[in-house]
Amino acid sequence: MDKLIIEGGIPLHGIVTIHGAKNSVLPLMAASLLAPGVHQLSNVPCLRDVVTMQKLLTHLGVESKLEAATLTLNSNSLAANDAPYELVKTMRASVLVLGPMLTRWGKARVSLPGGCAIGARPIDLHLGALKQMGAAIDIKEGYVEATAEKLHGANITFDVVTVTGTENILMAATLAEGTTVLKNAAREPEVLDLADYLIKMGARIEGAGTDTITIHGVESLSAGQHTAIGDRIEAGTFLIAGAITGGSVTVENCPSQFLESLIEKLREAGCKVEATENRVTLNASQKLNGVNITTTPFPGFVTDLQAQFMALMTLANGTSVVSETIFENRFQHALELKRLGADITLEGRTAIIKGVKKLSGAPMMATDLRASASLILAGLAAEGTTTIERAYHIDRGYEKIEEKLLKLGAKIQRKNG
Repeated sequence: MDKLIIEGGIPLHGIVTIHGAKNSVLPLMAASLLAPGVHQLSNVPCLRDVVTMQKLLTHLGVESKLEAATLTLNSNSLAANDAPYELVKTMRASVLVLGPMLTRWGKARVSLPGGCAIGARPIDLHLGALKQMGAAIDIKEGYVEATAEKLHGANITFDVVTVTGTENILMAATLAEGTTVLKNAAREPEVLDLADYLIKMGARIEGAGTDTITIHGVESLSAGQHTAIGDRIEAGTFLIAGAITGGSVTVENCPSQFLESLIEKLREAGCKVEATENRVTLNASQKLNGVNITTTPFPGFVTDLQAQFMALMTLANGTSVVSETIFENRFQHALELKRLGADITLEGRTAIIKGVKKLSGAPMMATDLRASASLILAGLAAEGTTTIERAYHIDRGYEKIEEKLLKLGAKIQRKNG
């Protein structure tokens, strides 16, 4: 099993080109089920989650090839309408095939994704919305079995903001009869990116990027071409890497408007941040101050950067408070950070961090994707050697992260076993 070994205490300097957003690419891939033909997606990273979605689509009959960040998907010969547990269990985003399959073929059988390290994340909101659109849904032996002679439009209000729920129903509604209105819809950039591609395919969608999305169903869609947006989570992670090491890092190929909440907090902590349309430069030459964050849906502070920001706050002056409102179990990294000497107290979904003068390298264990990123950041700032086991977690969302860090001056290597 791979592990990362880091010699910390080196300020990072340089420019990082950000890859396409994993959280955008996965629903874009699922959208290929909506129309026959050859779909082409650009700016696609080579990640474990992308490979997993390729395997699922292959099972469904979609031929795919990823080469030089371009993914070609041929959906002319679909062969199945079920998503088996063996594939869904490894990636919760697999549930995104439910809406497209049901609206195109009138039936779908998808394994329940179950829980994961950071929280339960049930799909009740997806299923409730599909029922409102006329689907009959049964849960049998761990599978969602959904049928509908023809989905119809409906006025749907999500009880809480759900990104994958919004994406699933957005896709389902494109081929439904009549008009569907989604209220309290997710406003995340990845939802807007999906809507942009669906519109290119022939969908009629209004209001994407707001909390009310209107979809007018059409009879059919066509395959098309689309370039995925830059990954705001990778961009934010590298900006925080510059901050925690007292360095200067520039990220390119990610719209700065996606990072406004993070930029605001980095400036509040004492970093100098300059932003243009697709480029952000951070300089952290001084000791940082503790600041408080609360994770909320976009445009608030994104939960996928909470762990990384907590790592930063372990070395800031004063006391910081991190409140996690999205997932109920997303502080597992805190216990590992304490192994480096961090002073963190957990109280339910709140973490109280008292800044320390230094962190010291130690062996640690990654528990999930974003937790592993926070451990890497802490290791980069810690004195001595840090070893992070289960490095495969980081490969789900960061393409060749150690190579990018090496170019910034970090001392990091990957070892097998």
